[in-house]
Amino acid sequence: MEPQYFKPIKRIKVSDEIFEQLRDLIFKGRLKPGEKISPERELATAFGASRPSVKAAINKLVNSGLVVQRQGQGTFVTSLESRYRKNPLREVLKGEETTITDLLEVRLGLEVQAVGLAATRATSEDIRTLEMCLKDMLAKVEKGQMGSEEDVAFHMGIAFATRNSAQVYLMKSFYELLFHGINESRIYLYEAGNLAIMNQQHAEILDAIRKRQPAAAQACMEGHIRFVMDACQNSINHHPKKG
Repeated sequence: MEPQYFKPIKRIKVSDEIFEQLRDLIFKGRLKPGEKISPERELATAFGASRPSVKAAINKLVNSGLVVQRQGQGTFVTSLESRYRKNPLREVLKGEETTITDLLEVRLGLEVQAVGLAATRATSEDIRTLEMCLKDMLAKVEKGQMGSEEDVAFHMGIAFATRNSAQVYLMKSFYELLFHGINESRIYLYEAGNLAIMNQQHAEILDAIRKRQPAAAQACMEGHIRFVMDACQNSINHHPKKG
């Protein structure tokens, strides 16, 4: 092949590395919706990078809809609800009349395999992240809230724990839609008084990961998603206006 077909290899920009780290912290729930991000000066020190690199990374987060800058106040993580409303796939899915069941079927395919890998490959840090997500989820439910964003962070944490870049990429791409499906299903389950069962199922999934039991983790995840699927369908059948 002629040399002119080749292009010089470019090293990843420092700002892109900072962007990826901050984005992953948001996806994992370490940076929560509404939380203020540290000032650029502090981030530059923490990353060992220049302020222009940090500023470029923050701008990229803003353009991605993950954070918002408020005049005189700082930079804040946006809510998942607002991100979902701006997701272009939302309108596409509305046109296709995509249902909660459709989204749950996709999750069944993605997450049962993923949790088996996570049970084999999760680091102690991954497990601490999942424990934090579960703790925050339970705290929200005890306060009478949905805990949807913490639920999403839990499932995203499992994706990161697979150490499979393709799995992580797919779940990142699915992120806002994952929130939509989880939020809608938790509303159905809340109305039916089933959130306590959901809490227990998440705890069982985490326990299987902690004990390095991939088959048990997969069984727990499949049982969890199928339970949600059945509960949502029962609720829809009794309340057609929600379908």
